[in-house]
Amino acid sequence: ANFVALGLHALQHRGQEAGGIVSYHPDHGFNSARRFGYVRDNFTKQSLMETLPGPLSIGHVRYSTAGTKANTAIRDVQPFFGEFSMGGCAIAHNGNITNAAALRRELTERGSIFQSSSDSECIIHLMARSLQRNIPERMEDALRRVEGAFSVVAMTRTKLIGVRDPHGVRPLVLGRLEDAYIMASETVALDIIGAERVRDIEPGERVLVRDGQVTSFKPFQKATERFCVFEYIYFARPDSLVQSKSVYEARKAIGAELAREAPCNAELVVPVPDSGV
Repeated sequence: ANFVALGLHALQHRGQEAGGIVSYHPDHGFNSARRFGYVRDNFTKQSLMETLPGPLSIGHVRYSTAGTKANTAIRDVQPFFGEFSMGGCAIAHNGNITNAAALRRELTERGSIFQSSSDSECIIHLMARSLQRNIPERMEDALRRVEGAFSVVAMTRTKLIGVRDPHGVRPLVLGRLEDAYIMASETVALDIIGAERVRDIEPGERVLVRDGQVTSFKPFQKATERFCVFEYIYFARPDSLVQSKSVYEARKAIGAELAREAPCNAELVVPVPDSGV
């Protein structure tokens, strides 16, 4: 959980409303902490971090694009957790589910009880209704019904799972620190803990980490890649590598292209905000 808290601190620019961490310890089970505000104001307290023991952990910083922003409740803060017949699973989702309203209506009519206003909770309910034998297969089954953008990281008692949607709209990178594997939205989360970047998780790929071994699957039908250009323009931190490209260099190249396409008779051009450079 301490590594996750550091990673979330490096990814604070991706969401400043709230943050959450779920950890698993064989003796203490799953433990969760969700707080409003910045990572530095919550997940730097020893008293809080001691409630999140264990060798497995995932986290999330919230920037609400779905659900009720004005009246955000703590139950809207990810990661979400579900207890299935084969064990518990925590899920953190980055993206937008475009058919969330239809899925929610269908699931509610069939008896699902939603705890949040977030579109991401649909994934947990779809997994609960799946007839597949294990959690990774249930996740595949659920995500086949989801339309839109998703990069998902999930955690069970023994496994870490990462999935990107077939269009690869949102980023997801795989890193390594000694014999431990890490998944994150950006490489800055790896840099802060001294981990190395292994590779980007590919569009439509499901990566499973268990006992220090990484297994890759391609469960979805191949689709045209549609990576979100706003990662280079705005979302990502300038010192990140996104899709193996330096965000800083990409932004400079975009600025040079703008100068070519729309030149102006001026002595000085001032970019606002700084991330627009």
